[in-house]
Amino acid sequence: MKVIILAGGYGTRLSEETDILPKPMIDIGGRPILWHIMKIYSFYGYNEFIILLGYKGYIIKEYFANYFLHQSDVTLDLANNKMEVLNNTSEPWKVTLLETGINTMTGGRILHAKDHVGNQPFMLTYGDGVANVNLDELYRFHKSHKKTVTVTSIQPEGRYGSVNSTEEGKIQNFTEKPKGDGSWINGGFFVCEPNMFQYIDEGDQTIFERKPLETLAQNGELYSYKHHGFWKCMDTLRDKILLNDHWNSANPEWKIWK
Repeated sequence: MKVIILAGGYGTRLSEETDILPKPMIDIGGRPILWHIMKIYSFYGYNEFIILLGYKGYIIKEYFANYFLHQSDVTLDLANNKMEVLNNTSEPWKVTLLETGINTMTGGRILHAKDHVGNQPFMLTYGDGVANVNLDELYRFHKSHKKTVTVTSIQPEGRYGSVNSTEEGKIQNFTEKPKGDGSWINGGFFVCEPNMFQYIDEGDQTIFERKPLETLAQNGELYSYKHHGFWKCMDTLRDKILLNDHWNSANPEWKIWK
């Protein structure tokens, strides 16, 4: 199964960084968040990726074109214009990089991958979120329902602590950054059947999260896999700082690989 990663948006809420880099290339612990996402999938044996480019996509192309230089020791023979890779520490990945247009919407970007997926199920996620989702369990859940799309849903962490008190004002308990208000949101990490592409019927201007997913839900073809573990999306500079803090801790939750 191939893994499609949406990596073409502007990332306007993280403009402090995205003026220079596309959001998927922003570093977490010295590596692009895109790399972290790919490592999660690779841990479960998914090593074929289709990355959908848009804004500053050439930077992502250059990163993978020079991946050996990022990962390995090399000897450069300048006189003879030769390079020797001394140790190959790269992953067993096959990466297809597709230019999908600067202003293309999410559904339109996904449609560009149709010919590269073929008539088989595929994984799909966003290029700015990490999680410790068990992808084996996710896929088994998807196959058990025999529907077109499964989305991983999560309860986002609250930004502030909550206080529960009596009418008189006596505090009964205090919860530091509880889960959201009970609602579940789209956390990415989709599993899709190939007939999903037929729901993207507005071309490049199709917003995947609107008409396609809404129609799939109306037709009973969309299921939710509820993930109770770690999940974090990098929307703002604050999120980037928090993710780096997690990475530098003793046990970053999404680092399931060795």
